[in-house]
Amino acid sequence: METFKDIIQSDKPVLVDFYAEWCGPCKAMSPIVTEVARNLQGKARVIKVDIDKSQAAAQAYQVQAVPTFMIFQNGAVKWRHSGMLDKHTLMNMLEQYS
Repeated sequence: METFKDIIQSDKPVLVDFYAEWCGPCKAMSPIVTEVARNLQGKARVIKVDIDKSQAAAQAYQVQAVPTFMIFQNGAVKWRHSGMLDKHTLMNMLEQYS
């Protein structure tokens, strides 16, 4: 099974959506994140990480607010944003690295 570490080592950009089930803005962002993933299929990867189930990952990257979005490439954090975003901003950020 692929680990978080394996996934973020990709040379393609990986958007990580750190979220929580109880978070209203996270729920609002969910369809946007799904659409971005669909639009960038093959160019970038999108994964969701529940901070309550993956506390180690959330702590390792000092995620203190949800949603927090991060773009990883070759294991390095290339971009980070906490809070809601529109689809175009997310797409543009990922396209810069793909």
